[in-house]
Order: sequence, then structure tokens, then C-alpha cells
Amino acid sequence: MDWQTSEDTVPSAPVTEADARLLLGRPPATGAWRDGDPPGDRRFEAFGAFRTEGGRELPAMRLAYETWGELNPARDNAVMILHALTGDSHVRGPAGPGHPTAGWWSDIVGPGAPIDTDRWFVVAPNMLGGCQGSTGPASIGPDGYEWASRFPYLTIRDQVAAQVRLADALGVDRWAAVIGGSMGGMHALEWAVSVPDRVERLAVLSAPPANTADQIALNSVQLEAIQIDPRFQGGEYYDAGDGDGPHRGLALARRMALLNYRSPTELNSRFQRSWQSGKSPLGHGGRFAVESYLDFHGNKFTRRFDANSYLVLVEAMDSHDVGRDRGGIEDALARVTATTLVLGIDSDRLFPVDGQHRIARGIPHTLDGDAAVVLASDFGHDGFLIETAAVGHHLGRLLQS
Repeated sequence: MDWQTSEDTVPSAPVTEADARLLLGRPPATGAWRDGDPPGDRRFEAFGAFRTEGGRELPAMRLAYETWGELNPARDNAVMILHALTGDSHVRGPAGPGHPTAGWWSDIVGPGAPIDTDRWFVVAPNMLGGCQGSTGPASIGPDGYEWASRFPYLTIRDQVAAQVRLADALGVDRWAAVIGGSMGGMHALEWAVSVPDRVERLAVLSAPPANTADQIALNSVQLEAIQIDPRFQGGEYYDAGDGDGPHRGLALARRMALLNYRSPTELNSRFQRSWQSGKSPLGHGGRFAVESYLDFHGNKFTRRFDANSYLVLVEAMDSHDVGRDRGGIEDALARVTATTLVLGIDSDRLFPVDGQHRIARGIPHTLDGDAAVVLASDFGHDGFLIETAAVGHHLGRLLQS
């Protein structure tokens, strides 16, 4: 549920005039990648009919993904990396046609990096329901129109079932490691519980065993912010011109989310009570710098994401409960056979570390016994993306195990 683009996963900073100029012009009705756009480094795998847990059916589906390194003849060096709510498959690589931002984990993945692509074959899919090449609400349905509001409700388990199909298509029977953070950590955990024989090593970073009532409540106001935007039109906005889509609601949802991703310590130390300009915000029309910061990132987000996808993915995240219909969380975690790294951030107010400790206590084979690794960081939930040296060290421990 983090920012998960390279430009965003850095310490917060006041917005400059140059930053503001980047967002001149009206935002598109959707920031989704669409057929006909440059594919960039994406690859695509198409599948037949897909039936969801809820009984709905997609007559066909497609997953976009990217790879680095080479699959060895034994097919035992494959590593899957699973992105968070607003991320995508572009883990590593420059910005360019098809990729508006550079890779979001370039310090972690690459030749000689903690996940060394000279050794490992790395696969990163864009999740089902997303908006960066995989089938989602902005995709064209069988009738020639966008799925839009007709797109089915998805669960975390649905999305993992789609990823299992991708693994089959790639000829990967067993992953050397499945690694995910935030929502991607939910997927990684589900992999290890639902198909334990296919996961040798597991990394769950800043993710809970189940979405709590508090987390669902935080999500609900973001969904409402999008749905009450008059330009959302019940999800049927894809024919709208630039500036006439639900960008205000989507930007507001993003602003709300950002407050959960960073810590009070960081925001207070970075911005204090500074003004954005020389004009006072105390009754004279000026703004506090932190307000402009939230506006900038909210508006920027609308140019690379889709409002309907945001709804589908947040609802999928709310479905997350690894113990559902499995006898409860502890019984489900006991199914995991993978050697596991569980990691949290001490200042994470979105998914607090008590959830990671519960996962560590329940999985039989972890690197660190009954407790998760807890990193000290001022960056809150996004610390797992920003504290790359520490995160890389622990991922290296896992891959050497």
C-alpha cells in the first residue's frame, strides 16, 4: 500500500517550483497503461477463463510481468517479487517509453545486488486487477468496452491463483524465493500457505497476517473519496477528456493513504510549520509546506494510476485473512514449509510490527525464531522501500540460507 516508485520512495521534501511545473496540464481520465502504449520492458502472458472465489468469471485474462537474469537448466533459481498496492512490475530499469518512473527497488535487484541477477532469475508480475498491463477494470472486455464497474471483485487468493498460472507458464514448479512487501507481502504469505510445496524461501516485509478493522476503516474512507467524486460516474469515466475524469477523488484518496505510509517523526522533522511560499497560511491564502507536498503527490499519482483499479485492489487487500476457512491464522501459518524472513518497521502505523511478530511466531522455520526482524526507521511503512541497505542485508541472509 506504499508508494513504490523510485521517485516517491525517498525521504519527504518540500515541493519546488520545478516539481510543480511537472504537473502542468490536465490529468487524463485514467493513468492506466493501455493497449497500444509502448510496452517498455513488460512481457505478457495470456490465459483462458479465470473464475474468482466469488464465482464471477473473466473469459480471458492477461498478466504483465518483467524478468531479470536467466532461468537455469534445473529451473531452481527463480525468485518472484510481488509489488504493493500502487506498484507495478518495473522493479528495476530506467524510466522511458512505457515506464514513467525508474524501477522502485533498483538497489535491491540487479547484478551484484542483494538479489543478484547474475545468480537469480527474477520475475515481477503486475497483479491481476492492476492498471499497468495486467487485466483490470481499464482493460477491454469481450464486448469491446472497458470492464469499468463490471470488473469482478477479487481477493488476495484470486490474485495468487493468477500468479500460479504465470509460474506454470514460465515452467517454474518451485520458487527459490517468493518476496513481497505490504500488499505484495500478503501475496507472498498466501503463496506459502496455499501451495507450500512451491515455495522454498519466503520473505514477508511490512505485511500483516490479516487486514484488521482499523486497516479496513482507513481504506474505506479512501474508497469513498473516489466514489463521491461526481466525475467518477459510477466507474464509467473512460471516455472522459483530460481533466474530466475522477482525478480529484483519486488524488484525495492518495493524500489520505500517504499519511499512513510515513511517520509523524518524519513529517514533523521535514516540514515543521514551514510555509510553501512567502504568503502566510494564517488567513492570507498561503499554504503550509506539508499541504503542498500532499497535493503534489496526490496529483502526480492520478497520472499513473486508475481509479477503478484502486477500488478493486484496496478491496482485495481488505479480503486478506490468511486464516480464513483454514482454522484460523495460527493453523494457516503452520502450513508454511519455506525458510522465512519476516521483517517490519518500528514506526509503521499502517501495518504495525505486532502483525509481523504474529507471523514469525506461527511459521515453523524462520531465520530469527519467534520474532520478526524490526528495523528502526523514521520513514514509517515505506521504510522497507527506503532502508534498502538494511533490507538488502536481510534478504541476502535469506537467499544464502
